[in-house]
Amino acid sequence: MIDARTTEVCTRTTEVWMVRHTSVDVTAGTCYGRSDVPLRETFATEAEEVRCALQSVTFDTVWSSPLGRCTRLAEACGHSDARRDDRLREIDFGAWEMCRFDQIDDPALQLWYDDYLHARPTGGESFDELRARVAEFLEELRGGGRILVFAHGGVILAAGIHAGLWSAEEAFSNQPPYGGIIKLTLPAR
Repeated sequence: MIDARTTEVCTRTTEVWMVRHTSVDVTAGTCYGRSDVPLRETFATEAEEVRCALQSVTFDTVWSSPLGRCTRLAEACGHSDARRDDRLREIDFGAWEMCRFDQIDDPALQLWYDDYLHARPTGGESFDELRARVAEFLEELRGGGRILVFAHGGVILAAGIHAGLWSAEEAFSNQPPYGGIIKLTLPAR
């Protein structure tokens, strides 16, 4: 026998509010993704703006990338108990992490510039691989009501592709600003 309450939960639309972390204190042109980089000294002001934008909304579940730039923002917004998931980490740039793009001496860099959706940074992951792990995460949220996620720009772009907000080819023109919030709707299965 199927429990009617279970059926209701499985058929609910899922609303996912994705928040990009605040601005980072990294030299412009630096390749960072999975690195745990520091935040700018404007963090408190930026975090307060995000907190105010979210304060009138109630969430069923709160998630965060385990990287400090996301967990700090989650905590500043009153969600120190946010569940962490490695699938919400930013793209892994492998050997290029924390190098300035103009100083990377690797033939794979040009391949990546030519096809950033499919090519892999040396020792890292492609954007398609990032999209796959974000899609897996989002599919597990279906039927979960209203969800808040503190994440990274690449993760949010991948989520927008999965939710049909934009195509992979136009994703990077939709990059949210630091502290930006994008709302996705995942229809019931």
